[in-house]
Amino acid sequence: MNINDIQDQIIEEFNVFSDWLDRYDYLIQIGSELKEIDPEFKTDEYLINGCQSKVWLVADYKDGIMKYSAESDAIIVKGIVALLVRVLSGQRAADIKDADLYFIDRIGLKENLSPTRSNGLLAMVKKMKLYALAYHVKMEQGNNQE
Repeated sequence: MNINDIQDQIIEEFNVFSDWLDRYDYLIQIGSELKEIDPEFKTDEYLINGCQSKVWLVADYKDGIMKYSAESDAIIVKGIVALLVRVLSGQRAADIKDADLYFIDRIGLKENLSPTRSNGLLAMVKKMKLYALAYHVKMEQGNNQE
């Protein structure tokens, strides 16, 4: 599935809930299913700046495909980062760097988060796109040298 297909799937899942408390519960459930990252990555090097909670993000790139893993010490933030990993991991770096992550607005996430959590969400998206851009540029430079 591509980025938009996954976003549409998430929107459908959240549309089942009319109340934001139910959506928060679902977000917490999603976060609880996020696989823990290896403790060696729980260092400042992998910490996302701009988040009130601690969020660690690990990015890997192979054959044009980005793989992300992440973890947070806060349950709601863990759910948010789990959604981002679900949407962006396994996608091409070129697609990630240009992606419009419309699901964030469509599920009401942005408007129902505190300002500090909204800032953290933006920091997570920015970092994931930055990794994709860096790997994409590196790949392009490698192809131009051949």
